[in-house]
Amino acid sequence: MPAISERDLAATIDHAILKPEMTRPQVDAELDIAAQWGVFSVCVRPSDIAHAVRRLEGTGVAVGTVIGFPHGTTSTVAKVAEVTQALADGASEVDMVVNIGFLRSGFDDAVVDDIRAVVDAAHGRIAKVILETSYLDDEQIARGSRLTEAGGAAFVKTSTGFGGGGATVEHVRLMRANVGPRVQVKASGGVRGLETALAMLDAGATRLGTSASATILGELRAIGGGAGPTGARDDSSY
Repeated sequence: MPAISERDLAATIDHAILKPEMTRPQVDAELDIAAQWGVFSVCVRPSDIAHAVRRLEGTGVAVGTVIGFPHGTTSTVAKVAEVTQALADGASEVDMVVNIGFLRSGFDDAVVDDIRAVVDAAHGRIAKVILETSYLDDEQIARGSRLTEAGGAAFVKTSTGFGGGGATVEHVRLMRANVGPRVQVKASGGVRGLETALAMLDAGATRLGTSASATILGELRAIGGGAGPTGARDDSSY
């Protein structure tokens, strides 16, 4: 049996509710799954923040959102405006997409300035930086991780889940090796089962972005002889 409790594993999960086509009833079903399994947080579309905060009130599940999602190419001014609105709507964490083209171009100062502006706008709330590793080589991932730390973010994160590739153990290890102990690593994209989740944590991730929370935690509970909550399901592919 894995040497982690269901509660501790749930505490690493940001339950992703980000597909653009999702209807309000579908969003609500996912919010309920997050509450049933007691995950750390949900990561919702910006337009769903206020609703998610109301629906999850009293559950202990935090509400986060995405900034400059999924391409990262919006201006810094626009990203800051998104953060400001997200906080006003009740978000407690923000996951911003790095300007991928700037990172690939070697515009390091511009990348740091973009990150720092979002971190400053978050006013002490946790800010994570998504590198979208499927578009990057190892040098760019390592450098992007260091630039994330230079910009003051709390986490460097692998992927949006919409870029044609997701987290890998090798990339998580590379990111972990290129930031200091103050910066944490979030593995996101393609984390859909218990074995993968545990491998990401073993590689150095401390947070998991996934829409497969019920599957992952249900697999762990099954090993312990239990069963998942009635009606719990996960049919998305993030």
